[in-house]
Amino acid sequence: MRIGRLHVASFVLATAVFAATVARGDRRADEARIVAYAKAHANEATALLERLVNVNSGTMNPEGVREFGRILAGELEATGFSTRWIDLPETKRAGHLFAEHKGNRGKRLLLIGHLDTVFEKDSPFQKFVREGNAAKGPGVADIKGGDVVMLFALKALRESGALDGASIVAAFTGDEENPGQPLEVARRDLIEAAKRSDVALEFENGLREGRTEWGTVARRSLGWWTLRTTGQMGHAQGIFGEAAGHGAVYEAARILWAFDQDLREQYLTYNAALFLAGTSVTEEGPDRGTAAGKGNVIPQKAVVHGDLRALTVEQIRKTQQKMREIVAKSLPRTSAQIEFTDVYPPMPPTAGNRALLDRLNQVNSDLGFATMDPIDPSKRGAADISFVAPYVDSLAGMGIFGSGVHSPAEAAELDTLPEQIARAAVLMYRLTRGSSGSN
Repeated sequence: MRIGRLHVASFVLATAVFAATVARGDRRADEARIVAYAKAHANEATALLERLVNVNSGTMNPEGVREFGRILAGELEATGFSTRWIDLPETKRAGHLFAEHKGNRGKRLLLIGHLDTVFEKDSPFQKFVREGNAAKGPGVADIKGGDVVMLFALKALRESGALDGASIVAAFTGDEENPGQPLEVARRDLIEAAKRSDVALEFENGLREGRTEWGTVARRSLGWWTLRTTGQMGHAQGIFGEAAGHGAVYEAARILWAFDQDLREQYLTYNAALFLAGTSVTEEGPDRGTAAGKGNVIPQKAVVHGDLRALTVEQIRKTQQKMREIVAKSLPRTSAQIEFTDVYPPMPPTAGNRALLDRLNQVNSDLGFATMDPIDPSKRGAADISFVAPYVDSLAGMGIFGSGVHSPAEAAELDTLPEQIARAAVLMYRLTRGSSGSN
């Protein structure tokens, strides 16, 4: 991995420079110790990552999610944090792990990770496999590598004496990949923590293309829509006639085609994911069902499930209204209805978010790392940080660099662990010390 080796070389050089400042008694001594810790404990961080990846914590495996939480809780308690497990039985999910270090100096930080992955107990993709400087495994990049980055950044702060006085809450939700309902319960504690914080940092995987690294100052929303159409069942020879009309399938097709043609704008997508239609349709949930029909019978029912993603609340509401207007223009002898469910709000780009990225880029410059440009929001999915973005300045994608997330090709670049730990820890140090940049 050539890019990884370049990063290691610059990281080693930065470590040497920082070590020299320690010997001089420079004000960067704390940061030098942080960077040295990140480098010295890279193997330990990798070993913990392997252990965590090998614990199946699919969202719908509550025992696995809790076991993952127990491991992290032990590590956090040893780092000087108090921890609590939040049971949420009404959401039908495992619950959340929150950890807190109390202090009254500098910015109050909210660090966000999660415990669950998309890979359930029946997935064939279950184990951590190392391949040189890379590792494959379920959740290795999204988000277990990021959880390890967060944890070891906190360890680096503690071991350097820089954690004293810092006010930090580390929140690990147990249902990020498939949030429990009702959302106001599932994300209540996270939002309450945000209201007591000044800055939120999220540790999902970092992204880069070649030599370009990206910072995440914005994420799009996630919501579901369900379209249901009905037609008049009858002999197929009468289709399109005045008495028979167009049937449920053509009505659904009309609507989907109009969505495709009439809604397009920047940062907006609206995927149709599941289409069931026929003379009889049985829905078994938002992602499965059965249908039956005959070629000589006009179908009387169609159901379409899809998602909607946008960059702002205004864009969401405007799009939903346009979709309702399209749905209302039914073909003869048909009818249609559409329902919307908001899941993740958007994290729009703000001046405060961009200022956070500027501060991270000052850290990058001082450590000899690449400057990060803001990534196009259409290249990032929804995440928990979006729930807190209305309350605090927010920066996402602070975790390990990786690729292939949510697939059996998911991989993490292990040689980026120490650099991500160092840059996250130094940024946290400066935020909790009130420093605006280089010392």
